[in-house]
Amino acid sequence: MSEAIASARSGNSAVRNYAIVTAAYWGFTLTDGALRMLVLLHFYRLGYSSITLAFLFLLYEAAGVLANLIGGWLATRYGIARMLTVGLTTQITGFLLLSGLNPEWTAAMSVAWVVIAQGVCGVAKDLTKTASKSAIKITADQAKDQGASQLFKWVAWFTGSKNAMKGVGFFLGGLLLDLMGFRGALWVMAVLLALVLLAVVAFVPRLMGKSRASRSARELFAKNRGINLLAAARVVLFGARDVWFVVGVPVFLYSFGWTFTMVGGFLALWTIGYGLVQALAPNIVRRSADGLSSEVPAARWWSAVLAVVPVCLAIAMLLQVPHLEWVVVGGLGLFGIAFAVNSSVHSYLILAYAGSEKAAEDVGFYYAANALGRFCGTLLSGLLYQWGGLLYALVGSAAMLITCWLVTLALPVTRAGQAQGHE
Repeated sequence: MSEAIASARSGNSAVRNYAIVTAAYWGFTLTDGALRMLVLLHFYRLGYSSITLAFLFLLYEAAGVLANLIGGWLATRYGIARMLTVGLTTQITGFLLLSGLNPEWTAAMSVAWVVIAQGVCGVAKDLTKTASKSAIKITADQAKDQGASQLFKWVAWFTGSKNAMKGVGFFLGGLLLDLMGFRGALWVMAVLLALVLLAVVAFVPRLMGKSRASRSARELFAKNRGINLLAAARVVLFGARDVWFVVGVPVFLYSFGWTFTMVGGFLALWTIGYGLVQALAPNIVRRSADGLSSEVPAARWWSAVLAVVPVCLAIAMLLQVPHLEWVVVGGLGLFGIAFAVNSSVHSYLILAYAGSEKAAEDVGFYYAANALGRFCGTLLSGLLYQWGGLLYALVGSAAMLITCWLVTLALPVTRAGQAQGHE
């Protein structure tokens, strides 16, 4: 009887912690999505080229590689609550730095200032993401009595709702830019995030996720085969999205006469829909008792489906089919569905492959690969669009997705098949 009561309390505590961490990350993602749209639209309106626009986000993405690796180790050593606090505080600092941008500065000085401030925000994003995703692994392990598929459900809902919130953030960024201007919008977002920070300090358990951290770089990077392969797939998966999504699509649609509001609204709706599909992924992907034998083949199949979309769109652009902008919009919708399922399955698999003791380190390693993919995709988005328009960006996306599919073919389908780095 006492064991049943203890199990129920543990399950209730896990649900509570999951809800708190998810809500905190919603608040963070809302302002992060708004920031991206705010910077993109503000500087495009000032006449910056596609390459320069991509450059503004490069340090933001590059900083995430190191932030994820260090963040996972720090979260293991000092606890998830502390790392959430550090991440949120760092994001507020980045907003305040951006708000200090002076219109009278030269273009070079303005770009340098924004790149540095964006780098601070990039560190904040990935520290917060690593801590939040690690918390999901821990709370799901605490709630095993709710079923073996609980981890997949919680990961899918967390990831999907987060991306839906990012879509709302895109709209919020455009709205705040129109209503309050660049500096006023940043101040409002800093205040909103400060409220989230207070909630984290008050409600997230201080010792959540605290464990023995790796003592050396060799131990930190000693991941099992499943994690290493999944990280490689993640690099090209997210590179394939951002290579045409970051700069190419917004600028392409604007060139067809779309207004900033139309572009921002479409990207917001796309991201919200993408998030909803992610949340529904457990209903789309057949689940297995061992957590891998059905899920790994699903990752392979959906990677192959996803690769077809940019190939077909590139052919449509070569043929210059009528109403090309609407063909791209429709293709982006199909891409979003397949990409959302892929991303959700990957987000589940990293936690399925990860050991519970050092989940934060494993997740940090994986999302460092995620950040590397975004960095490469962002850089190529500006370069390829400058060289050959959206067509070149689509060809780059297709090449990355074919690589992603080939890597997923090697993913282990049983835990016994992994070369264990640590448990």
